[in-house]
Amino acid sequence: MTTTPTWRPLGRVDAAKLSQARLQAHYAAQWLARLARGALPPQPDDSHTSLGWDDRLDGFVTHPLPDGARLGLRLRDLALMAEGGQAGQMERAFSLIGRSNAEARAWLDFAFASSRFSAEALDAPSPYAMPPHAIAQGGTYGGAEIGAALEELAAWFANGRTAVENARRAMLAHGHEAPPPRCWPHHFDLATLTSFSIPRGAATAYVGAGLSPGDRHYGEPYFYLSVYPAPDRSALPPLPPLGHWHVEDFTAAIATASAIRATARPEADTDAFLVAALAAALSLFR
Repeated sequence: MTTTPTWRPLGRVDAAKLSQARLQAHYAAQWLARLARGALPPQPDDSHTSLGWDDRLDGFVTHPLPDGARLGLRLRDLALMAEGGQAGQMERAFSLIGRSNAEARAWLDFAFASSRFSAEALDAPSPYAMPPHAIAQGGTYGGAEIGAALEELAAWFANGRTAVENARRAMLAHGHEAPPPRCWPHHFDLATLTSFSIPRGAATAYVGAGLSPGDRHYGEPYFYLSVYPAPDRSALPPLPPLGHWHVEDFTAAIATASAIRATARPEADTDAFLVAALAAALSLFR
């Protein structure tokens, strides 16, 4: 039986431009997280700031605010989108291209004037370190013709949402609870996480499946199946040829964008890789 592809086609955008698009989108997403911190009850795991992927918007959205409003980020033009609680449609767009964070802050005051939120939260810096960028020093978004790179970034996140959801279903099939994938504004990855008790011990193990748009370890998007606590390196089982084990700072099965683009069946092979990596990870804790 042939499965109809659901992935978007992947291009070959210059790595430097894709990295620049990722950094700027990461900074733009902080506005969604800041609004959430100022309007939603805080959660111990910071999940109130997590973002959902919205295909209609082609970007990320916050959890609904108390009045039903949401703030979205359309990736292709880094547009902040204010959605009214009753309208059900995206209203009032503000493209960040050519604009600074100060201008974004002023627009948010206007767009969410009827919502109750802490203005201090919008002005507070992120509670974690962000990668260096001129935006943090008052620079503007855009430049260097990053439009195509933003489109490519959106494709990776959209495909990531599909693949991570498939990995989540595999977790459920193994009898482990896992929430729907969300984007975490700290690392800007789209992920789900399951936890379970390790047999013959009091410790808890964690296995996460996700899509990272790139970071200091890999200058390109990559899928991962992370494992914690880190097992002995000699105990790591073999993986499908699409990926490898990463063991610096964290332990995870990794499939990079370069490897995925090189395969004839990127969607099917990525799904198979994540399912196989999940089985390998779970075997470490039996």
